[in-house]
Amino acid sequence: MRLRGTGMAAAPPRRAGRETRPGRAMEAAGGEERPLLTQRLKAAVHYTVGCLCQEVAEDKDVQFSKQTIAAISEITFRQCENFAKDLEMFARHAKRSTVTTEDVKLLARRSNSLLKYITQKSEEITSSNMKQKEKKKKSSASKEGRTYGEQEEAVAENEDSNMA
Repeated sequence: MRLRGTGMAAAPPRRAGRETRPGRAMEAAGGEERPLLTQRLKAAVHYTVGCLCQEVAEDKDVQFSKQTIAAISEITFRQCENFAKDLEMFARHAKRSTVTTEDVKLLARRSNSLLKYITQKSEEITSSNMKQKEKKKKSSASKEGRTYGEQEEAVAENEDSNMA
């Protein structure tokens, strides 16, 4: 099987008993799979950069040579590797094993427009998550035959009786 637009063969199917969690694919990759995954990722970056250069070329009526696209792709890939290492170090410095949005904001601190965009998107996601939690609370309260306000009152009464 070939990856469309990359000219590369797809990775062989995973064997039973191997790590299958998506977030751990690179970490779980053995000695032979890691270079293949890196190669596939580089190919995907190259393809995306090529598409972006084509869009810019059409908009600005210019052309990009294959060497230029390859150079932009390589620089982009190396910069992303550096970003990943920096994010990992930020989380490790904070004695965490998970990269958070605060780490990403710290990484983007030198670009005001990027930092503003990331902050805005982070707030939108947080707001959306809060709304979903509220909907879940309301739906669970209505399933019990109570309104959301009645459920809050019952919880408050229960907390008061526990304190007494």
